[in-house]
Amino acid sequence: MAEIGTPRLNHDGSSQSASALLAPGSSTDPIASQTLAVRPPDPHCWTAEYPAMSVILCTAGYDHTIRFWEALSGICSRTIQHPDSQVNRLCITPDKRFLAAAGHNNVKLFDIKSTNPSPVITFEGHTNNITGVAFHCEGKWMVTSSEDGTVKVWDTRTGSLQRNYVHKAPVNDVVIHPNQGELISGDHAGMVRVWDLGESVCTHQLIPEEDTAVLSVSVASDGSLLCAGNKKGNVYLWRMVQTDDTTRIIPVCTFQAHNNYLTRVLLSPDVKHLATCSADHTAKVWNLDADYAPAKAALKQWKEQEILNPPVVTPTEEPAAPAEAPAKSSDLLRIFGTPAQDRDLLRITDNPPRQESPQQTFTSSPDGPPMDPVNHTLFLETTLATHQRWVWDCAFSADSAYLVTVSSDHYARLWELSSGIVIRQYSGHHRGAICVALNDYSEPR
Repeated sequence: MAEIGTPRLNHDGSSQSASALLAPGSSTDPIASQTLAVRPPDPHCWTAEYPAMSVILCTAGYDHTIRFWEALSGICSRTIQHPDSQVNRLCITPDKRFLAAAGHNNVKLFDIKSTNPSPVITFEGHTNNITGVAFHCEGKWMVTSSEDGTVKVWDTRTGSLQRNYVHKAPVNDVVIHPNQGELISGDHAGMVRVWDLGESVCTHQLIPEEDTAVLSVSVASDGSLLCAGNKKGNVYLWRMVQTDDTTRIIPVCTFQAHNNYLTRVLLSPDVKHLATCSADHTAKVWNLDADYAPAKAALKQWKEQEILNPPVVTPTEEPAAPAEAPAKSSDLLRIFGTPAQDRDLLRITDNPPRQESPQQTFTSSPDGPPMDPVNHTLFLETTLATHQRWVWDCAFSADSAYLVTVSSDHYARLWELSSGIVIRQYSGHHRGAICVALNDYSEPR
């Protein structure tokens, strides 16, 4: 599998931008002739002029079935049985030819266009639940993560194992950097690791919170941001800056997105939104765009109020002298917020060990997204709150205007984010739906 060791691809050569979506009828590929990303005349309803055949939308979960849906009608067009176990994650190849279904200890690859219910290939080798799956931009290799404590890379043409990276704890998620040369994984011990495929080594280790499981990771489509979410509902955001031979990971901000277990974080294709899913029965969409008008207005109002009503400074006792720093204090990064917060330290270590560096400040950076000065979070765009049980997973449409969510309440729902309303509801699972995959791009990405 020579592709893994080859030089990294440029961002613009490895993924399809949502802005490059084709207009109706401009593609010779019938599967790619229409997408959700092209709005119909009525923004609340797709019409027959907008066929669903271009949209590959599927869900799965605890009822041991994988269901394909017509995005237009909400009708289940195909059901595949998965008798081995529940399905933990789904992923569609960029060319829309295959669907990977990750179960207890294997991944099955199904032909999307075929009516054959049997997988075309099964990837065996994990010894516990598989928690993450992602494809190389040309579908030539696949990466998986598992509760067995490993991240594995597979040749999709032969099913052979090509790489095996070991965490010291169950691994909860894995994603591929758009450069196709790095993997990012998060584990139950609270560590985020960055793996270099060319050198086959771990280059960075991030510990947002000691002994707090990282349940989900996401990387921006342009490689600029890395996001992680943990079981306390906290979200961490870093900027990824690449040079010719290294990747620098710079803290941007952290905040509590949910007061309960966080199940998924997902950066939108246009890198202007961040979706989070939670055990609190909601999904939330947060703003990452510095030009977001409500954020600008709120920050302007906040500054005006500060000028009119400056904070009153009252005498306080002399603060106690700071405790002596530990010998290896150079790898401790202070997170924004009051010292009383229990999220005030972030340790970053590299492999090989980092050189000595000054302490960094984990505050909202000048070039980062606008921060809500009242709630100390990113600006919340919308809360999607009609699910009745845990919301497990979500997927953005190619233009970042829609979001599909799945829940333990058995339903999948399609939301228009500008209005926060449900456009379609997909009903058919008789147990919890816990994973979703959507590909409505007009070209392979």
